[in-house]
Amino acid sequence: MPGQLKTDFLLDPDVVFLNHGSFGACPRPVFEAYQRWQRELEREPVDFLGRRVHELLAEARAVLGGLVGAAADDVVYYPNPTTAANMITRSLSLAPGDEILTTDHEYGAMDRTWRFNGKSAGFKYVHQPIPLPLTTFEAFVEALWAGVTERTRVIFLSHITSATAQIFPIQAVCQRARAAGILTIVDGAHAPGQIPLNLPELGVDLYIGACHKWLCAPKGSAFLYARPEVQSWLMPLVVSWGYESDWPIPSQFISYHEWQGTRDLSAFLAVPAAIAYQAEHDWPSVRAECHGLLAATLRRIDALTNQPALYPDTPGAYHQMAILRLPQVDCHALSEQLYQRYRIELPIHFWNGLPLLRISCQAYNTQADMDVLTGALETLLPTLTAQPA
Repeated sequence: MPGQLKTDFLLDPDVVFLNHGSFGACPRPVFEAYQRWQRELEREPVDFLGRRVHELLAEARAVLGGLVGAAADDVVYYPNPTTAANMITRSLSLAPGDEILTTDHEYGAMDRTWRFNGKSAGFKYVHQPIPLPLTTFEAFVEALWAGVTERTRVIFLSHITSATAQIFPIQAVCQRARAAGILTIVDGAHAPGQIPLNLPELGVDLYIGACHKWLCAPKGSAFLYARPEVQSWLMPLVVSWGYESDWPIPSQFISYHEWQGTRDLSAFLAVPAAIAYQAEHDWPSVRAECHGLLAATLRRIDALTNQPALYPDTPGAYHQMAILRLPQVDCHALSEQLYQRYRIELPIHFWNGLPLLRISCQAYNTQADMDVLTGALETLLPTLTAQPA
């Protein structure tokens, strides 16, 4: 049953935590592994960072690669997806007027990264509108492709969007883009741990994933996967000892990007513990139970608000994170009252004029959590909903 692992997590028991999607939450056994690595580092810093760490990171990359179907030397750890995206955007060789095609569902930090670099490089960052609800994956691909022009050099999109919690059909987009000679870059922050992944099978050129979200690893652990054919032009965001190395290794990709100077690498080294934790607790079953609890909650709240559903009635439209459309409401006031009066933690925001509430359901959530949320909305919405003139 959902919630059976609640005591494994370090979350405040007085908070109804329905916002795993923002920063994740780390189980106690994984956090303890993280702290063991930190203590080991401090016990003998020179031995740890000077002699052992590269082998330890290689082992951690191999475990991560096994999870996402990739070779160990095709993935490298980054502290977060945004940092990896900054490296990619600065490495691209684009001419003024070239276009990056994306959707209007993308994460704000990524949008800002592309816009910032476009100002100096001269490329255009083009948002293709994708209305909700999505109907079919085939319709999504056609809607996205309507934005492709002769100047499109890159397609950048989320695997699972943050603002709208939509799963996009990455494999179909990547196949079509590869045939057209268009580079694909995917923000997969919400995918690892929430849906199964085989990155080579997806056909993506570059894939950025977070480990601290749905994989439940410590904060500050993420990764970049790069298809071997594109690795050579990726330049280090931070130039350090891996560039023009005195001790070269076979992979320039790893050499350039793994070492960025002295820093705490413990979060990366604890990722295998997170993967092991989920394997030990039959995570496919956990995900399925969470999805069932979430689906039932969506139906209850949609009935309460009398708003149209934002997902098609087909399998795979969402998994452990979903959005609901609210009546026209003061989003900030609703969010504040949910937290102050009911200690419910979840995001409420406007997207393209639609007031949206996003629910994340993880192994620590229970039916009681969903009951508290539904009851709170039943009480608060009538007092905060704008009445028609």
